[in-house]
Amino acid sequence: MAYVRGREKHEYWFLLLSIGITMVIGWGFVHDSHFERAYKREIIYVESWPANRSDAEIIAQQQIDLAKERAATAEFERERAKRQAEWKRIDNQLRSWGI
Repeated sequence: MAYVRGREKHEYWFLLLSIGITMVIGWGFVHDSHFERAYKREIIYVESWPANRSDAEIIAQQQIDLAKERAATAEFERERAKRQAEWKRIDNQLRSWGI
């Protein structure tokens, strides 16, 4: 406590000034790092169907869409299994090295 009492008055003012300058510089960096993200439009395409479609046409289209969806899902799972095997091989190699 004697150390604090032994300080001159001007040293406290310089301490406050140095803290203030440091905070202003820090605030400047934080303020400058903020930027607005560019607006990205998201376009959603939909199919236009006539209102007088029969149930048979609807079911036929659903079967076609289901086949496409299953093919896409199978491709996704195949790629996922491939990536998983690659990472498993890397993991096994690291384990053999003791890492």
